[in-house]
Order: sequence, then C-alpha cells, then structure tokens
Amino acid sequence: MKESVMLVNTSGQTTGTMDKMAVHRAGALHRAFSIFLFNQQGQLLLQQRAFDKYHSGGLWTNTCCSHPGLGEPVTEAAHRRLREEMGTVSELTEVFQFIYRHEFENGLIEHEYDHVFIGTADDEPIPNPAEVAGFRYVDLDSLLSDIASQPEQYTAWLKISLERVLEYYQQIYCL
Repeated sequence: MKESVMLVNTSGQTTGTMDKMAVHRAGALHRAFSIFLFNQQGQLLLQQRAFDKYHSGGLWTNTCCSHPGLGEPVTEAAHRRLREEMGTVSELTEVFQFIYRHEFENGLIEHEYDHVFIGTADDEPIPNPAEVAGFRYVDLDSLLSDIASQPEQYTAWLKISLERVLEYYQQIYCL
C-alpha cells in the first residue's frame, strides 16, 4: 500500500497530497515533524535511523521524525509516531517550524515544512527495529562537538535545526 503525505505551500497551508516516494523523487514541499526529547540531566535522546531507510540510513538524528497521516493533526501524529518509533510517550510542545531542502546521494530530495516539538523523558525507550537501529542519550556539548568533527554521521535536518531547538529548550526547561 502506498503512503501519501500532505503537500504544503511555504506558509504551511495544505495544497494537496502525493505519494511519499514520488514526493521525495520530485522534491515537493510537504509537511513533516521532528521531536527532540531531553532527560532531566539535559541530555538529548538521539536515534540511529534503521540502516535500510529510504534515505539517511544509519545516521544519528533527533528522537523521532515523520510525516502526519492525511488529515491527521500534526500534534496527534507526533504523539503517535513517538510511541510507534521509540516506544515512549511525552508531553510535547511545538516550538517552531522551518523549511529545508536537502538532496541525497541516492537522488532523493527532502523538502519539508517541519514542525518541531520538544519534550522530556527519562525512561528507557523501546524502539521499533524497523525504524531505529540504536539510541543514546547524549549531553549537548558532546553532541555539538561530535557534529562539528563528524557531520557525515548526522542527518541534515538535525544539523539545520539543533541550534534553534537548544535555544527553546533553554527558555522552557532551564529557567
């Protein structure tokens, strides 16, 4: 069964739907979300994408990311996918949206209107092995240093959004 995603304009308004793989071949702008969970020590929960993902397989990224289902509110989709991918739950706060475009070596193009959520979790996730090859909680200084020295080990959207995520994290949780 083919999976469809929601096409959007640069204001985030839905303009139609398209098959997920066709979207990534054409580079059409579509709705997505990214979740960043932090534990009480201020460490970020990263996931390593399953190695057989259609792009970015084996790379480290934020806690969870995906596309909402057709007509599904983004916040509901974020909660659903967090359970499905990482086997965990958290209160989530949407903190910003951004648009990015990245071309992959396999010819696919990620062009997303990305809704970014942050939350907290101290539990041990139970990841879905079809989605996630590994996970780790990492302190932010170590993560920033590792991204600077090994950027090829991390997803494009993580590197693009991380600085802004950290600003919101500090505003909300480090009062």
